[in-house]
Amino acid sequence: MNKEIFKLAGPNIISNISVPLLSTVDVALMGHLSVVHLGAIGLATMIFNFFYWNFGFLRMGTTGLVAQAYGADDQSAIREYLSKGVFLAIGLAVLIIICQYPIGLFSSWVLGIGSDHHELVWSYFNIRIWSAPATLLTYCLFGWFFGMQNTIVPMCVTILVNLLNITLSYYLVVVQGLDIQGVALGTIIAEYVGLAVLFAILLIRYKMKRINIPSLDGLTRFFTINRDLFIRTVALTSAFAFFYRQSALSSELLLAVNVVLLQFLAWMSYGIDGLAYASESLVGKYKGRKDSAALTQVVKSSFIWGSVMAICMSLLFASTSENIASLLTSDASVLEAIRDYNIWLVAMPLLAFTCYIWDGIFIGLTQTSMMRDSMILSLGLYILSYFLLRSLYPNAIWVSFAIFLGLRGVIMTIYWFAHTSVITE
Repeated sequence: MNKEIFKLAGPNIISNISVPLLSTVDVALMGHLSVVHLGAIGLATMIFNFFYWNFGFLRMGTTGLVAQAYGADDQSAIREYLSKGVFLAIGLAVLIIICQYPIGLFSSWVLGIGSDHHELVWSYFNIRIWSAPATLLTYCLFGWFFGMQNTIVPMCVTILVNLLNITLSYYLVVVQGLDIQGVALGTIIAEYVGLAVLFAILLIRYKMKRINIPSLDGLTRFFTINRDLFIRTVALTSAFAFFYRQSALSSELLLAVNVVLLQFLAWMSYGIDGLAYASESLVGKYKGRKDSAALTQVVKSSFIWGSVMAICMSLLFASTSENIASLLTSDASVLEAIRDYNIWLVAMPLLAFTCYIWDGIFIGLTQTSMMRDSMILSLGLYILSYFLLRSLYPNAIWVSFAIFLGLRGVIMTIYWFAHTSVITE
């Protein structure tokens, strides 16, 4: 089982690590211009994380459904779920572009974007919004490949897109002097190149000469799963939006510090998510085959290796955080303030890895209502704890965020042991 897990997890981890690397390069490019630029890139990228992450169900829902169809060797369902996902992604992307102005205004309000950052954030937003079709279609296609137990294609395309993005962003910002607009242009060009490669692979490797109009069969289940995942992800992105908003409202310095610190959290989450993606694929496959013994073994092995990764990341952050932070910003006040928060960098992997692994397992089982409910409950207690603790602790935002991550894992653990015999059948 360990061999099967790492056959899928290895490429996922490699490709996932390249994703926060891209964000880190963007932060570094802006962080060496000024503190205002550093805060602006954090806020600007959070706008798109907030909206694009909310459509992550296009990947997650597709993975679970396709993996179960793959396990049952249902070729018709495999093609049908691809069609449903592609058409849904296109429709949502068109809607985002049409509604871009109110999306921008709402985001500015939610994140508490001040006058110092407003012009830079909007310059980025007005360009990056046009990547919506590429982003959402890529989510869907990645989910389909994961469900087909193919992690090599997403790995290669992710690495290609991120290397191209980094190269273009550096060239446009440093050589051409395009400031924050150069980062946005680099992203949009790279994403469309990646989408073109994905469709070429579908055509050549899988003989998908066309995407059929989806049928109405199974539509209720498809939309129920995606609805639950959408609500769950809205709650997750709301947690991060709340984090950024409280940081921005507190001070320009705290916002800049937390933009840097969240880069470490991104590396951790994307790394462990590589293992969680493998769990999605394998759990879905064995669910489709009705092999509960193999499914349970996947769950056990995923947590063993997840804990090993979390411990390694904590040790890495403890020993290298100051050196890495100095690569992201040259501002002395930011670097000095970061030292007061190092303890959270060490604690986050240990607190968070269980909820990331459970997410992958429940996605593979298509137990999406449970994911939705646990996320909503954790979000409510996270916000409540912040307002209760902010008068007592100067770093209350990190205390409450730790509660949020830990509580998610606890709730899903309780649910698993209470319903194992039902959800694994």
